[in-house]
Amino acid sequence: MSRIIGIILIVVGGFLIYQGIERKDSVAGAAAEVGTDVANAVDGKGRIPKHFYYIIGGGVIAAVGIGAVVRGGKSS
Repeated sequence: MSRIIGIILIVVGGFLIYQGIERKDSVAGAAAEVGTDVANAVDGKGRIPKHFYYIIGGGVIAAVGIGAVVRGGKSS
């Protein structure tokens, strides 16, 4: 059962990474990066565009899925 959940997590993580990269390469992603750079320069706060959250979140979810698949293969 944990292998199935792991595979689902890997697929969802991969989808989030794909969505984040697609947004980064789009006009909306470029505008978000420019807006974030301007806002950071004005007040000095650290901001991150949303597509970075997609990429990082997808990587974490995929890593958890890989862990579940590897761990699910071992019998106790």
